[in-house]
Amino acid sequence: MKWYLIDVKDRVLGRAATKIASLLIGKEKPEIVPNLDCGDYVVVINSDMVKLTRGKEKKKMYYSHSTYPGGFKEVRFDEQMEKDSRKVIEKAVKNMLPQNKLKDQRLSRLVIYKNSEHKHTAQKPTEIKF
Repeated sequence: MKWYLIDVKDRVLGRAATKIASLLIGKEKPEIVPNLDCGDYVVVINSDMVKLTRGKEKKKMYYSHSTYPGGFKEVRFDEQMEKDSRKVIEKAVKNMLPQNKLKDQRLSRLVIYKNSEHKHTAQKPTEIKF
């Protein structure tokens, strides 16, 4: 298992999420097997500075429902960034992973930080430029 460091400062959310999901699955590895978890750990920094394209900051919505009557909630992207920007990246990556039993294991190897300081320097993560 390798550790990767991705800086999403001024990066587009979708493009960063596809790269992160690919690393969590292990698609770049030659020994990938569809029914085994071959992925690596991914540390994401600067989640407060992720961007969207074409003015979607005011248009993109996140929906949830509690299954109770009147339990429908919607939050705009810019409001969610003010609350917790880590959830924006986590939700984007979660929706890009395959819908199977390995999804939770893969998501548990994703670590997201709001700023550039992280506590995984002992693992010596290799920085990914894209």
